[in-house]
Amino acid sequence: MVQRLEAKLFRWARKFSIVMSGPPALAFLPAICLATFWFGGEGALLICAAAIPIAYLFLGGFHGPAASLLLAREGITGLLQRTAFEELTNQVFNRTEELGWKSATFAFAIEDFDEVHNRYGKAAADQVIARTGERLIAALRDRDSVGVLGDFRFGVCLDPVRHLDLELCIQMAGRLQRVIEEPVSVDGTVIYISVSVGFCQQSRAPEKDGEAWLQAASTALSSAIRRGPSAIRAFSSKMLPQPENSNALMEEVTRALEDGQITPWFQPQISTDTGEITGFEALARWAHPTRGVLNPADFLPALERAELLERLAELMMYHSFAALKVWDTAGVKVPQIGVNFAGSELSNPRLIEKITWELDRFDLTPDRLAIEILETVVASAPDDMITRNINALGKLGCRIDLDDFGTGHASIASIRRFSVNRIKIDRSFVMKADRDPEQQRMISAILTMAERLGVETLAEGVETVGEHVILAQLGCDHVQGFGIARPMPIEQTLGWIESHCTKLREVPRIMDGKP
Repeated sequence: MVQRLEAKLFRWARKFSIVMSGPPALAFLPAICLATFWFGGEGALLICAAAIPIAYLFLGGFHGPAASLLLAREGITGLLQRTAFEELTNQVFNRTEELGWKSATFAFAIEDFDEVHNRYGKAAADQVIARTGERLIAALRDRDSVGVLGDFRFGVCLDPVRHLDLELCIQMAGRLQRVIEEPVSVDGTVIYISVSVGFCQQSRAPEKDGEAWLQAASTALSSAIRRGPSAIRAFSSKMLPQPENSNALMEEVTRALEDGQITPWFQPQISTDTGEITGFEALARWAHPTRGVLNPADFLPALERAELLERLAELMMYHSFAALKVWDTAGVKVPQIGVNFAGSELSNPRLIEKITWELDRFDLTPDRLAIEILETVVASAPDDMITRNINALGKLGCRIDLDDFGTGHASIASIRRFSVNRIKIDRSFVMKADRDPEQQRMISAILTMAERLGVETLAEGVETVGEHVILAQLGCDHVQGFGIARPMPIEQTLGWIESHCTKLREVPRIMDGKP
């Protein structure tokens, strides 16, 4: 009871000090002095003149840091600025320790915010930021704090409570995520966003201070961003960066590559017309012995510094061809497999020779291999060797997939120049397409262009049934994403294929007008 009373007095004093020492009180200072002189004469005025500075000094010293925190706010959204938020987080951490209560910090990031900025403009992006801050503030208690962690990142620090377990934190993260992800209307345009969330309970902070506590939430957020759209992650000590330097990491990833720790995981692609499997995409994963399964973002930069991207492409192609043989032997139909090739691999003069040799080695026809090339590679006017290799691969019979279409501004001429067989529509266009008419218009325009050019289409990042349905209705040929299946190791693919084919057989069919 005493602790609760102390906490209430603390918050009241903090608010009172802000009122009395801030601009509102200063605005009324002349009126206060005039009224004092009017009713009390010169004597009262002298007393007032002496009392006011003392009062301001007292209020400023009563809880100066808190006052400065509450004044250090963003003008548009009312959010605490980063420095002020970090200071408040440290104060809350210390107070939580003193009370023996519980608290948590949350970090939120708007995914693909650059795409929002580029597509809708700075004014609209600023509106999204402002609305996000307003929604967070409205969804929390008055005594909870919200701050800015970056251009499109936000932090939340909960005021201490007696009970706050992991399950409650997960529920709160999900609730706040849903609040933020509600569509934002700007000048008649509806903007959809997705948000990743990371959080850390005060009891699980890696060090006993507010800075480490907040950094832990940011670390969890980074983990969430790497693992897919709208992900939520709780901080774990396993997420902490390893103490090794850059050279040591290069040595470790080099050994991992040769020891078979880095292998492809396979994500299925299906037809929107029949539901049948039309292919798989091979995606690199590192089965780290202590850190678990790592995504490419965690190790590709080290491989690039070690100049091993070509070696990675070789191993990915080898394992992908081996996967095709596994599926062929099992009697399941997988028409093709997609393997990603970056500019460095495409610059190899012997690339065609290497791919031809591997196809012959596994007794596979070239059409079983889809070469996935980023649109940015095509749009950047690649050098003669890249142009030669892409065109030669097309003539060989390999399929050419233009990946992340819509992000690199490739021209129609480039699509025809490289004999592209299929364009993969970037996830930014697919996200919430079932709810956003503008998204639908953009997709329809892409599909119309593709149809006129005789090019197939595949939508990436399909997460929901609604997105799948609208893409099928609009005429997209293929879909891929977590809503279909997550990437999986080769050992799990046959089980998934069998389960998927069983579902297709169980779907009721209409024939000759009769069920």
